[in-house]
Amino acid sequence: MTASITPRVLIIMPAWNESEVIGDTIRSVNQVVPYSILVVDDGSKDDTAAVAREAGAEVITLPFNLGVGGAMRTGFKYALRHGYNTVIQVDSDGQHDPLDIDRVLAGLQQADISIGARFAGRGSYSVRGPRKWAMSVLARVISGVARVKLTDVTSGFRAANEKAIRQYIEHFPTEYLGDTIDSLIVAVKSGCRVVQVPVEMKVRQAGTPSTSPLKSTIYLGRSGLVLAFALARRRIKQDPRAVSVHEQETDRLGGAQG
Repeated sequence: MTASITPRVLIIMPAWNESEVIGDTIRSVNQVVPYSILVVDDGSKDDTAAVAREAGAEVITLPFNLGVGGAMRTGFKYALRHGYNTVIQVDSDGQHDPLDIDRVLAGLQQADISIGARFAGRGSYSVRGPRKWAMSVLARVISGVARVKLTDVTSGFRAANEKAIRQYIEHFPTEYLGDTIDSLIVAVKSGCRVVQVPVEMKVRQAGTPSTSPLKSTIYLGRSGLVLAFALARRRIKQDPRAVSVHEQETDRLGGAQG
């Protein structure tokens, strides 16, 4: 983001079966920042879309569950089509503090992607066991690729400027952990600069956390594979004219909008 370009910000909330909490999340964000909110309802089986609309958000409903990567790619395309040059991903479960949104966006003054980092000196959020080991290894390796110290490369609390948005539309992965690890490496290899901003993580406001000792062990193995495949990618030459290669796909998936 440069001083000559006025940021037009879109908050993207990917959501899957979050009807219990998404309304409160949207209202709490609206109380703090004036930005537009787009909820990408990722094939939910509950009333996520209806609750989000009632709370004041724009909603795109996908016909089936694509995962965070697919939902975010839809959101990026929506952003460019509607004239937004800055986006920030915010969790729909209430874990991201709305007070940190502008802090993360401010990171774009010196980079193309700004990560809200949980392990950078603010808050008391912590992880243990295999999950902690995996996160530590991932952070060290990706810091080397990005040539900047990063402590939380799996954080979904991220902002992107127009350069990064266009790159994401072309290359944003949809596989397991692709939306965090793989997308970051691909962005760096596409010439995007990355910075992190310390943030606090709130306790999940509703629903059941997805972590357990078994899942953490699986996470360790899968994250290693994802990292290996991501590092094997070649550096990507971005075509500035390629704004929306997958427009027909977006039309199909995002048809149930509003």
